[in-house]
Amino acid sequence: MANIKPSLAKGTRDFSPQEMEKRNYIFNTLRTVFKKFGYNEIQTPSFENLSTLTGKYGEEGDKLIFKILNSGDYLAKAPMEVLTEKSSNKLIPHISEKALRYDLTVPFARYVVMHQHEIALPFKRFQIQAVWRADRPQRGRYREFYQCDVDVVGSSSLLNEAEFILVYQEALTALGLKDFTIKINNRKILSGIAEVIGKPELIVDMTVAIDKLDKIGLDGVNKELLARGFTQADLDVLKPIILLHGSNDEKLLSLKDVLSVSSIGLQGIAEIEEVFRYLKNFGLEGLDDFIEVDITLARGLNYYTGCIFEVKTNEVSMGSIGGGGRYDDLTGMFGLKDLTGVGVSFGADRIYDVLEELQLFPNSSSASTQVLIVNFGEETYPYTLPLLYNLREAGVAAELYPNAVKLKKQMGYADAKKIPYALLIGEEEIASGVYSLKDMASGEQQRVSSEQLIAFLTKNAISC
Repeated sequence: MANIKPSLAKGTRDFSPQEMEKRNYIFNTLRTVFKKFGYNEIQTPSFENLSTLTGKYGEEGDKLIFKILNSGDYLAKAPMEVLTEKSSNKLIPHISEKALRYDLTVPFARYVVMHQHEIALPFKRFQIQAVWRADRPQRGRYREFYQCDVDVVGSSSLLNEAEFILVYQEALTALGLKDFTIKINNRKILSGIAEVIGKPELIVDMTVAIDKLDKIGLDGVNKELLARGFTQADLDVLKPIILLHGSNDEKLLSLKDVLSVSSIGLQGIAEIEEVFRYLKNFGLEGLDDFIEVDITLARGLNYYTGCIFEVKTNEVSMGSIGGGGRYDDLTGMFGLKDLTGVGVSFGADRIYDVLEELQLFPNSSSASTQVLIVNFGEETYPYTLPLLYNLREAGVAAELYPNAVKLKKQMGYADAKKIPYALLIGEEEIASGVYSLKDMASGEQQRVSSEQLIAFLTKNAISC
């Protein structure tokens, strides 16, 4: 067999112990905030039925779903005329029944419908798991990445939207970010705009196009809108709306004038105003300093129906690090009608890159082991193994080097793993019952009994 050079699939990564420590720092910080706001954790499978996922993310989103080929001879049951036609879109239903999850929201909706008789409403959950998208890999965008979602279903109160802004503010601040913007819009406002220009049937086309403003600019958006069925007259109406500026209050006031004949558009404005009132009741001042009404924010996913959010850091050049919104009828796609929901997501991988660039990760040891017991041979095992057991029983992460090799090699292992202490138990230590504990950073040694050792390491234990 020819040797195959190992490689990673594009858009995926390995994570070293040091990187995992940093990733877990993000996950644990978010978990703490989520639980503080009353959310409980669930998990769903890494793959779902393809029918569960398709049709929920819009035409462009569906193209990015990783399909899983059926097991066995997956082409055997495919009709010959489809094979002859060589159309992948027509072939997929015959050869693929499963797919890797595209996000955590649709699987969550499926979970709620399947477990509706077991959960209490409103149901508040958070979920931290990997998702997969067949997108073009680039900085801050991977094909396999983690999402950290917080959702509540069974409550129409806009207090939930206000609390999600608080969740973002507290979590990002806890991670050390100081300058970030939480953008807010409402899909009803976008529907109102489409209604005002006389193209309500093209609401999805409009939102998909204007959601790309940051990437392709106004000229690119106009070109795409024209290709999707809008006229130059429509673009003339849209331009001042898309380029709306001023304070949040000024933007909303201008929108009230533009959307005066659209009841759904005015409802969207009223919902944003209500969210702002809740935030002020919470005692938040200077909302314009970190919250921005952005009419170009569309969140190009079909299931959003109300307030939508997106979060960006202003300290690093990076895409959005979070987003979400209200989805009034998502569970209806699975047969459970009239169950409203709202949720937001944190992009853990992008947040990682931001914290790394800003050097915001705490300076802590990447070692899970606190003390390495040096191996001087099997004759010491009657003393070292019971001590190793007792250390672990006391909650101290400890290990015995597995072989009695040279001391230099064992100390090199401790240095490589950044283990803070090494314990030497040789003939002299066994005879006296007093061990030598070496501080690997300073090189200093102290003599300790087994009781003193456990007390010292327990006091200075590294949380794993």
